[in-house]
Amino acid sequence: MSKTTTYVPRLKNKYRKEVVPALQKEFSYSSPMQVPVLQKICLNQGVGDAVADKKLIDSAINEMTTITGQKAVATYSKKDISNFKLRKGVPIGVRATLRGNVMYEFLDRLISAALPRIRDFRGINDKGFDGNGNYTLGVTEQIIFPEINIDKVSKIMGMDITFVTSTQNDEEALALLREFGLPFKNQKTK
Repeated sequence: MSKTTTYVPRLKNKYRKEVVPALQKEFSYSSPMQVPVLQKICLNQGVGDAVADKKLIDSAINEMTTITGQKAVATYSKKDISNFKLRKGVPIGVRATLRGNVMYEFLDRLISAALPRIRDFRGINDKGFDGNGNYTLGVTEQIIFPEINIDKVSKIMGMDITFVTSTQNDEEALALLREFGLPFKNQKTK
């Protein structure tokens, strides 16, 4: 009988072997089950110009699907706003929610390939926490992701990436994301 090995993402192994013991020591948790967990990563991209050009939504869905490795869905307006020529039910954005192995793979690509490609990159700001242990990072160009072919991009757009953790404390969430390898500007030396 041959034993089949299932694939486990690199950051999932890192969480089990390095992050849990480090945070357990730092915050003196009595059990490894108390250590915060990265529950999901939500990507959101507003495409305001899609009111005039419907093809922008299709290209945004294709780009986000390529970036995440998971099918992205359109978001629709909830009400009419005449100043923006917006009608209820018109697609105005794209979103994707990543969990499990897909989430760890995306995080790995974000840390190792995408963030270093940002022009004049000196680290990400640690002021994006919401008070409940969630962190939101704004990216100004989708072309920082190596999966995107720059020649096929119709319009350069930014996106928000939200990291949802199981803790309600920003300090613990910051320590968790820092242990995963997110390059915050104000790194404290160990």
